Amino acid sequence: MSHKAGGSLRSLRRTNQEQLLALLLDQGPLHRAALARLAGVSRTTVSTITNELMERGLVAKTERKPTADLDGRAGDLLSVNPRAAVVAGMNHTFDGVWVHLGDLSAREVASAGTALDPDTGPAERIAAGASILERLLDEEGLGRGQVLGVGVGVPGPIHRGTGVVGVSLPGQPWSDVHAADEFERALGLPVTVENNTRLEGVAESRWGAGRSVANLLYFGLSSGIGSGLILDGRLYRGAVGAAGELGHVSVSVNGPACRCGNRGCLVLRAGIPAVLAALRPVFGETLTLDEMLDRTLAGNRAGERVLADVGTVVGQALANLCNLLNPERIVVGGELSRAGELLLTPMRTAIRRYALALVREVDVVQAELGRDVPAESGLGARVGALGGAALVLSETPDLAAALNQVAAKGATA
Repeated sequence: MSHKAGGSLRSLRRTNQEQLLALLLDQGPLHRAALARLAGVSRTTVSTITNELMERGLVAKTERKPTADLDGRAGDLLSVNPRAAVVAGMNHTFDGVWVHLGDLSAREVASAGTALDPDTGPAERIAAGASILERLLDEEGLGRGQVLGVGVGVPGPIHRGTGVVGVSLPGQPWSDVHAADEFERALGLPVTVENNTRLEGVAESRWGAGRSVANLLYFGLSSGIGSGLILDGRLYRGAVGAAGELGHVSVSVNGPACRCGNRGCLVLRAGIPAVLAALRPVFGETLTLDEMLDRTLAGNRAGERVLADVGTVVGQALANLCNLLNPERIVVGGELSRAGELLLTPMRTAIRRYALALVREVDVVQAELGRDVPAESGLGARVGALGGAALVLSETPDLAAALNQVAAKGATA
C-alpha cells in the first residue's frame, strides 16, 4: 500500500510540475498567486512545486522589478528558465549545412555551418551536420540530454507516413532516403524532418515578417522554388506531405521541358539559374548572384528588366494561390528576395491584376530574417536552421513534460 501511495504522490507531483510549467510557457511570467488560481491548487502547493522547479533549474525569477501580488503583497514574477534546455535546427541545402542552437526564449545560443560539394552523399551530409552539432554543444558546455529535439530541413517533399524523401528532381541526394530514421540514428535525439523551404516559412512566421499572422504564405526564391503554408497558425503539409512544391507549377504548358518531367515550370523562369542565364550575355559568363544583385540594385537596366519579368510571372502564380487560399500576407524569401522592391513591386502589380477583387490586396513583403547575410554565403541554410529550432518548440507534443524529462535526465547524469 505504501509503495502504491508513494507512486501516486510522485505522479501527482509530476502532474503539478508540468501543469505549472505549461502555464508559464503559455502565458509568460506569473506570480505564484496567479499560478495557484489558474492551476486550481493552493498557494502552499504552488510554492512547494515552484521551489522544486527552481532548484532543478527549470524556473527562475524574472529580472523585472518585483510587483504587487494578487493579494496586494510584494511578490516575484516567475518564468521558465530559457536556458533550462535548448532546441536545435539543422538545415541541409544542396551545397552546405547549417546548425542552430537556441534557448527556450528563441535567443541564439550558437550556430555554425560548412560548405559541401553538391555531389556529397546523404551519409556524409548527415555526418557533417552531426559533427557541427556535437562541436557546438561541447563549446557551450551542453550535454545531449539538454537538447529537446532537432528540426532538420532537407530539399524535397517528405512523405508524412513513411518519413522518406520523395523525388522531385532526378539526382537529388536525399531522394528515397528514410531521412527521419537516418538522422535519429546518427544524432541519438528526437528528430523532425521537414522540407527546408517550409522551415524558412516557419522561421519567418515565428520570428520574422510573418509574426502574428495566422494565414501566411511563404515563398522562397532560390536555385529552386518552394513555399510554406501557415494556415490557422499551423504549418500545412498536405495529405502526404508534399504541399508547397510551387516551383513545379506549370506557367507555360508549351514551355521548355523541366527535369521533373513537366513543361514550363515556374523554376525555369524564376529560379536563380534562370535569372543568371538570362543576364550572362550582358554581364559576362562568370556572373555570380552577388554581382548580379549589386549591379542591378545600382541601377543596371538589363538586370531591372529581368527581375521585373520574374516578379510578374511569380505574381501570376501567386494570384492563383490567393484565389485558392486567401492568405493574409505573402512573405518573399530566398537569396533572390534581396532584390527587394525590384521584385516585389511587379509581383504586387501582377497579383492585383490576376487575383479576384476580394483577395487581391494581400500584403506582400520581403522576408526579414537573414537580410544581412550575403546572398552566396548560406542565407537559406541559416534561416532554415532557425526554422528547424522553431518547429521543435511549436510541435513538441507536450513541451512541459519534455522539459521535465530533460531536467530529470540532468539530475541522474
